[in-house]
Amino acid sequence: MGASVVLCGDVGAGNVTKLCNQIVVAVNIAAVAEALTLGQLAGVEPEKIFQAIKGGLAGSTVMNAKAPMMMDQNFKPGFRIDLHIKDLNNVVDTARAVDSPIPLTQSMLEMMKILHRDGDGSCDHSALLKYYQKLTGETLHH
Repeated sequence: MGASVVLCGDVGAGNVTKLCNQIVVAVNIAAVAEALTLGQLAGVEPEKIFQAIKGGLAGSTVMNAKAPMMMDQNFKPGFRIDLHIKDLNNVVDTARAVDSPIPLTQSMLEMMKILHRDGDGSCDHSALLKYYQKLTGETLHH
């Protein structure tokens, strides 16, 4: 259970808020994976990048939780790719209903669908890193 309770509005507002959370989490995980992959390909150790940026504006709870998992290639499920796909499909439905553009969420959904297709749907959503590893042929390491 969460540490705080925030009344977001009428019935249904909490569900929308949860969907908004899932957008931010997905995009953040992908950004961490993309950044660490780029850094490693450019010759900088992912652990050094993580240590250097985690205390600045780029730092986040998502980064602190998921970057070490990525560097360890530990994709044991906490929150599964398949469950995130379900939530992002709900985001798509909600966005369509209110005519809201969601290009980043659509990209996250497509990336996760590819991971699902390749058998990674039961992995933790930190396995978004595997998408980048498939694109580059590079395995992230410490």
